[in-house]
Amino acid sequence: MQVQELLKTNSVANKFVSQLRDVNVQGDKMRFRRNIERLGEILAYELSKELDYHKKEITTPLGKSTLSIPEDELVICSILRAGLPLHQGLLNYFDDAENSFISAYRHHPANDEKFEILVEYLASPSLEGKTLILADPMLATGRSFSNVLEALEPMGTPAKIHLVSVIGSDEGIDYLKSVFPENSKLWIATIDHELDKNGYIVPGLGDAGDLCFGNKLQH
Repeated sequence: MQVQELLKTNSVANKFVSQLRDVNVQGDKMRFRRNIERLGEILAYELSKELDYHKKEITTPLGKSTLSIPEDELVICSILRAGLPLHQGLLNYFDDAENSFISAYRHHPANDEKFEILVEYLASPSLEGKTLILADPMLATGRSFSNVLEALEPMGTPAKIHLVSVIGSDEGIDYLKSVFPENSKLWIATIDHELDKNGYIVPGLGDAGDLCFGNKLQH
């Protein structure tokens, strides 16, 4: 799996990531969601450079113009619930994409720091021969992405797989490299180097789902 890290090159994305991390800004849920959405747009733009294109002649009021137009059949699959604003950012640019939604959450059976990833809901079109974009803002252990890939297997075999995330960990990325096809690619804003004992990214930004939509009861 290839990895493309956005913040290796300075851009306006630095501002959006800094606001996502900042405890003095995180209380503004609308800004938090919008910043994830904007990063989704930037990552979509970068990802678009690796799609397949075909030439198309366009008729203007004054003549004709030939442009290269993306031809991939895209399916954007987001992991509920934190993936929703990231999904919207991708959909803003890939507006004719099909859409898939799946739930994947941390279940703590013993009410301690140990957890398993459970997948309980899936709505998806066929993936056969299409370009699959998996979106989840936080890539901690990598288990959510791998469990989702397994759950999607009955939907068909995609021609290409792209993963899109905002903040990830070295450990999670190393794990994904062991389970995803070699020709898949991860598009991510920035990578941190540590996971704490609860499997959260450090320094990270906290729980993206709670910061987007409010605290949830644990189960």
